[in-house]
Amino acid sequence: MARYIGPKTRIARKFGEPIFGPDKYMQKKNYPPGEHGVSKRRGKKSEYAIQLSEKQKAKYTYGILEKQFSNLFKKASKSKMVTGEALLVFCESRLDNTVFRLGLSNTRSGARQLVSHKHITVNGSVVNIPSFSLKPGDLISIREKSKSLECITNSLSMNKEVVDWLEWNPDNMIGKYLSFPDRNQIPENIQEQLIVELYSK
Repeated sequence: MARYIGPKTRIARKFGEPIFGPDKYMQKKNYPPGEHGVSKRRGKKSEYAIQLSEKQKAKYTYGILEKQFSNLFKKASKSKMVTGEALLVFCESRLDNTVFRLGLSNTRSGARQLVSHKHITVNGSVVNIPSFSLKPGDLISIREKSKSLECITNSLSMNKEVVDWLEWNPDNMIGKYLSFPDRNQIPENIQEQLIVELYSK
């Protein structure tokens, strides 16, 4: 399974946002990395550079590499929804992202690991593909023998708020994918139109 394993704080500083989750080092150095990170004398970005940066931010945020992201865009462009919104909806519908949104892990990378290590089930069957696409009505749960995992119980104990398009039942530890999210429900600070413009060149 391909995934980004490089320095996360450096990438987060590049975009000026904690896209990988809370980062104490970024709080201390909230400026771009590099020798001239604090300098105001940085050249003005071109339109292409701005669009490319937005695409990279989306890829890093959701933990998706180029080929997968490109395939998601092609799928979005063929859908009946607005292309940019459809792209984010498909990103949010991934199993690893949904596990993260349900609060079973504090980070998307942690959620991806839970899925790949076969701790998560969908509609009663174990699914170990992080990119598995969910649809409304799907039930997401934790395997019985995995419910006592410390990383899961610690994450759930933080009372993370579940987003509007998901439902979590703490009694039986089952989540439900209620519906595809609207764009205004997705909290990520991503300007999807810039990504559409980039791929349209």
